[in-house]
Amino acid sequence: MLDTMTLTKVVGAFCGALLVYLMGGWLGETLFHVGHGGHGEHEQAYSIPVGGDDAGGEEEAPVDFLTLVSAADAGSGERIFRQCGACHKINEPANGVGPHLDGVMGREIASIGDFGYSGALPAGEVWTIENMNAWIANPSQFASGTTMSYRGLADDEDRANLVAYLISKSPDFVMPEPAAAEEAAPAEDAAPAEDAAPAE
Repeated sequence: MLDTMTLTKVVGAFCGALLVYLMGGWLGETLFHVGHGGHGEHEQAYSIPVGGDDAGGEEEAPVDFLTLVSAADAGSGERIFRQCGACHKINEPANGVGPHLDGVMGREIASIGDFGYSGALPAGEVWTIENMNAWIANPSQFASGTTMSYRGLADDEDRANLVAYLISKSPDFVMPEPAAAEEAAPAEDAAPAEDAAPAE
């Protein structure tokens, strides 16, 4: 039979274990968000009108992803890469659960010979900025049937930072010029030709 002191110790130990369990769950939810859309499903407590309707209904032009990558922070991308580090290695050409990503940018897709790819990845293509952006945003949409279980990174800026980090680890990759610079160059070349025509 348990005396009062022993019973108190048992109940105290049980309460202490329960407290540690509950605090661990609370701390885990606080530090690591698990769920679907962040705070998107929650109703906002209040909203602040910003007067966006006065602009005449013009939609903002989508930002070119190459421009985002050109201005991205590889240091922030390195921090984001920690999510990938459980499956991929980057500072050494050794495979983990996934293929190594050392020098991945500019490399042919699914080209690591000693890694068993699922066969869903497009053959004969290269890891360009556009392909990597689409892959990181939604792997199963980029390559239907892929065995990679990662659900994707929704934020454009986070993806740009991650791609900038992958570029920093790909010394042979040649960064293409942003689209705005390419469009501006032909326009400048065409301007003198237009000026020259009336001179006749």
